[in-house]
Amino acid sequence: METIPQRPLKVGILLPVAEYRFAGRTPRWSDLLAIARVAEDAGFDSLWVVDHLLVRAPGQPPEGVWECWSLVSALAASTRRIQIGTLVTCTSWRNPALLAKMAETVDEISDGRLIVGVGAGNTEDEFRTFGFPWEARVSRFAEAIHILHALLRQGRVDFEGRYYQMRACELRPHGPRPSGPPVLVGGYGQRMLELAARYADLWNTYYSHTGNRASGLAPLLAAVDAACAAVGRDPGTLSRTASVLVGLPGHGPICGVAAPPLTGSAEELAEEFRAYARAGISHLQLRIEPNTPAGIEQIAPALALLDRADG
Repeated sequence: METIPQRPLKVGILLPVAEYRFAGRTPRWSDLLAIARVAEDAGFDSLWVVDHLLVRAPGQPPEGVWECWSLVSALAASTRRIQIGTLVTCTSWRNPALLAKMAETVDEISDGRLIVGVGAGNTEDEFRTFGFPWEARVSRFAEAIHILHALLRQGRVDFEGRYYQMRACELRPHGPRPSGPPVLVGGYGQRMLELAARYADLWNTYYSHTGNRASGLAPLLAAVDAACAAVGRDPGTLSRTASVLVGLPGHGPICGVAAPPLTGSAEELAEEFRAYARAGISHLQLRIEPNTPAGIEQIAPALALLDRADG
């Protein structure tokens, strides 16, 4: 799991797990496995899976999405070195104690390669369509992450909340890491940022909030620093991560995106990745288009340049 020493930050791949996202068609498991293995062989640090149920972008046909944790478990069993993360799983869709059990089990399958990315959810239509309550989702998330964190870190929790109740709940058996897998939180509002500062090991921002450039990070990172100060945490102990949309030569239309893709030569891509590292980002999640094994091979030279000490 160690990265090459010169690499200034980790770089992962966001898998295309929805309809139409695999070069315009639905990815099958064999396609996702092929991407995962090419990415691992090319030296990428991580694979990421979104947690959506049915996406309806304005003016676009609905997109079905393969279930997140089923894929994460399969990836854990099918890879050797690469980290695997959720970006991010919605805590309202699974009981948080069960989610902790799922995470501990996947961490065991992967031999300690899981990153548990969580959030409150952001698409009301998905909640309504699948019968989950949309109201008070951040308050629900606050209770859920408290339970999840306690179970992963201490192995037990007693909790009496408005939305969840746990009675002498224990997380057994334990996986390969005594304190469980790291927790990543994605969110932007003050309450979500303070919850990230209180519970998370990593925080994530998506490209739609940065303008898809490192130059758009500053106000977001300042807000994370302020949230850490508000809860009495050293900001330097909360790692920062960011997703980046990369458009490779020959890519087709990219739907549902609020920022222009990053384009350019391998040298230009590597330099922008370095700019993220200089801004304080420790881990990138790349959504590449086309998101195929060939696309992974096409962007691999930028990763090689990133590893050069004189890059």
